[in-house]
Amino acid sequence: MLLKPTGRRSQPRKQVEVPVRIFGTDSAGKVFSEKVLTVNIGRTGAELAGVRPRLSPDEIIGLTYGANRVHFRVKWIGAAGTSKAGHVGLLNIAPEKPLWDFPLSSDALDDYQPVSVEQRHGARFRCQNSIEIHTPQGASFWGTVSDLGLGGCYIEMPLPLEPGTKLRVGIWLAQTKAWAEAQVAHGTPGLGVGLKFIEISDEDREKIRRFLETLAPFARKPPRSPQMKT
Repeated sequence: MLLKPTGRRSQPRKQVEVPVRIFGTDSAGKVFSEKVLTVNIGRTGAELAGVRPRLSPDEIIGLTYGANRVHFRVKWIGAAGTSKAGHVGLLNIAPEKPLWDFPLSSDALDDYQPVSVEQRHGARFRCQNSIEIHTPQGASFWGTVSDLGLGGCYIEMPLPLEPGTKLRVGIWLAQTKAWAEAQVAHGTPGLGVGLKFIEISDEDREKIRRFLETLAPFARKPPRSPQMKT
């Protein structure tokens, strides 16, 4: 899924070119670590150029600048054959952690919004929910769901799982639990994995839907009104 930048951001960007190092696992499961350049940066995001690893939207990668290290979620990827080829847009998943050692503009609106050419099925929502993970081999362990949607979730956990691995998961939603058959879509060693739900009952999907109604959106299209922030 390729995405192109256009529309509205919640924070302004500073046009600055500085070398940074990115690291993580690409879409094929290959570990990478290489230097790239920033195009613009903000308090919660950045655009990079010269990115060679093959990445996918929603994957988590690490970024280091000087002695600082922060993890970002891939929000969009420049299409091949365009001026944005080799560019990626990133969102800081821990914005309370400083990365840059120079001042940035205070929060304000500017004209930007990552718009997907092929939209993901359903919005994702920030959360911190416990999840039981059961493998076909019989092993089971716990993790933390950091974002959740009707079609899948991202789990924070140190144990690696190969893309394509099928799992049975039970997500705690307040005093109830929703079960689903899931498949690992992508992962980053030491950080976590993204899951796609491949089988879930109508009852359990409805439990998730009701729970999501109580949460703030993590990745849905921002409203058009300039008075509202995403």
